[in-house]
Amino acid sequence: MNFSEFIFILEMIGTAAFAVSGVVVARDRKMDIFGAVVLGCATAVGGGMVRDLILGITPPVMFRAPIYVAVAALTSLMTFVCLVRDSSIHRLLSGKPELSDAILNTADSAGLAAFVVVGCRTAFDYGHSDNLFLCAFVGVLTGIGGGVLRDIFAGQMPLIMRKRVYGLAAIIGAVVYCLFLRIGMNVLLSTILSLAATCLIRFLAIHYRWNLPSFR
Repeated sequence: MNFSEFIFILEMIGTAAFAVSGVVVARDRKMDIFGAVVLGCATAVGGGMVRDLILGITPPVMFRAPIYVAVAALTSLMTFVCLVRDSSIHRLLSGKPELSDAILNTADSAGLAAFVVVGCRTAFDYGHSDNLFLCAFVGVLTGIGGGVLRDIFAGQMPLIMRKRVYGLAAIIGAVVYCLFLRIGMNVLLSTILSLAATCLIRFLAIHYRWNLPSFR
């Protein structure tokens, strides 16, 4: 397996994970199947669309390679079926908001870590390796863009602005990837370290309930 295939697998993991997180939010907001699929797809491909527009990639990849939307829609449908009122999973989650939060946070963290790397890598591949700020910025936007769209569509304050150092984890993951590549580290190792940094910060923040200072 070459590195391009590895990045494609990361994209698929991120797409599926974010689609799941979108449908979990749709469930909490009592949306119907159409709303759940739309929210899942927006979460899954929204960050990549913003990335492509910033980098001048037109039309965005999601319109040239339908597999991303197809995976997002299929994952959203499957997740909806698993979470409908009569399913065993719904009965398991009912009355257990902490379990629902755990699923959302795990899917969100996996998608965030994967898409931060994919965003940075895309900026590098399109000839911006000399501008580390742009590469890191695009990586962060790719990671958080879908989640921001999800929360806006769901009528709630975006997660990045309220708890669990969401944005900070994305920034650190992007900086780790870009800096390690700049100093000559192997691209695969840089990718693994970035994924690990983003996920570790998110999971520690969730476990220990870390939040940035905020207005009370």
